[in-house]
Amino acid sequence: MARPREFDRDTALDKALRVFWAKGFAATSTDDLREAMGIGRQSLYGAFGDKRTLYLEALDTYQQRTNRGHITRLSRPSSPLQGIEDLLTGLVSDDDAERALGCMGVGSVGEFGVTDPDLNARRSAASAALVRRIAERVLEGQRSGELAPHLDPDESAAFIQMTMTGLQVAARGGAKAADLRAMARFATERLRS
Repeated sequence: MARPREFDRDTALDKALRVFWAKGFAATSTDDLREAMGIGRQSLYGAFGDKRTLYLEALDTYQQRTNRGHITRLSRPSSPLQGIEDLLTGLVSDDDAERALGCMGVGSVGEFGVTDPDLNARRSAASAALVRRIAERVLEGQRSGELAPHLDPDESAAFIQMTMTGLQVAARGGAKAADLRAMARFATERLRS
């Protein structure tokens, strides 16, 4: 008879996510994960499979959470321009340690590039809804006269997504919160009519 699980799987996954987010995949050892999660080797393998499977689940969880927040900040204000600014400035944590982590998704790009088909597919799926929603907000802003009419909505969405990436890399590199927010506002103003 199998022993009952003696830990909360979701809590353990959150702890693993934090380790992968801070250290990346390659620099994280199984012992790092076990220690952070507070579980034994057999429990880790039994509940999560191998390190790669755990990493993919942690990354999926991270991307689902962050994308929900991104879309909420983007969609909440009636002003599309304000929604875009909220999306960008919302990336910036006031907590220095949290901000220095950057973005786990951007970190996976830095670590793996485009060499891993599973990660490529996950990144594409994770960003598709956000990019689509950004383009919709650009169109809304153009219709209301708030955003420049000559902007291509898809190119604008790509620009905003690249700005998000740049902000996260700069955060990981130690940029101050005030500087990151200033750059977010600067990028947003480039869209104004």
